[in-house]
Amino acid sequence: MNLKNVAGYAFICLLWGSTWLAIKLGLDSLTPFMSAGLRFTLASILIFGIMKVKSVKLVSDPIAIKLYIYMGFLSFLVPFGLVYWAEQFIDSGIASVIFAIFPFSVLIMSYFFLNVDDISVIKILGMVLGFLGIGIIFSDSFAQGFNLTDQFWGMAAVALSAVMQSVVLVLIKKHGSHLNPLSMNVIPMAIAGVGLTLGSFVFEDVSKNTFDLAGIASIGYLAVFGSIFTFTIYYYLLKRVSAVFMSLVAFITPIVALVLGWWLNGEALTGQHLAGSVLVLIGLLLANLTYNKNLKVKAK
Repeated sequence: MNLKNVAGYAFICLLWGSTWLAIKLGLDSLTPFMSAGLRFTLASILIFGIMKVKSVKLVSDPIAIKLYIYMGFLSFLVPFGLVYWAEQFIDSGIASVIFAIFPFSVLIMSYFFLNVDDISVIKILGMVLGFLGIGIIFSDSFAQGFNLTDQFWGMAAVALSAVMQSVVLVLIKKHGSHLNPLSMNVIPMAIAGVGLTLGSFVFEDVSKNTFDLAGIASIGYLAVFGSIFTFTIYYYLLKRVSAVFMSLVAFITPIVALVLGWWLNGEALTGQHLAGSVLVLIGLLLANLTYNKNLKVKAK
């Protein structure tokens, strides 16, 4: 991890930590699918413009096309549709916590599909401690959530989103090393943008949409900072460090969400929150002590 990679890693942690609150605030003005659809439509248009300016060619070999389709549906359209829908019923902090199952799913997928041979007990212990810390931070909210209610289904939707995205992450790590980070996003985001926007007209009451300052600001922020910057940097780093290490972003973002909620929305920052945060940091330290720069993949 050189300085450039560390800075990029910190940047996406901070920005993705803020997106959970930005999504929640945007839903006060726009329906879930419309909000997500416009976000990815705008993001794909902006990325296409950047590619033109920087003369970045769209990779279009058969493997790339398959990855674009997988990403479009399994990394953007369905998972983000689930997350936006879920945040109608659960707090943004709860959503970020549930999504923290992402590293565990990536670990399992990497073992089976990448033939990873460097998964140690220390790494597993580190991630377990990290997840335990996340659970402590939001334990009060968890106590209210495990019912067969809209809140329960919202939590289940976020969990399913995390699992789906972990599958695509491993596929990209295995087959997508030749893709440019910009071209890797433009088509999948366009698929999600069009699909979610059309889905809004089919499944939602579009008369409820209010394009006020809050709604427009949410779309713009999530499109530029939550989509273009973060995903481009994310896939840039994914080709240079391990998939499991990258998935640990899911442990850091809930802490960022907690701090932003306290700072910007007056949410309490208690001793319980601080204790959970310390456990997360210890877990991250243990999980990273034995990380190699890249996943070791057995020859086939």
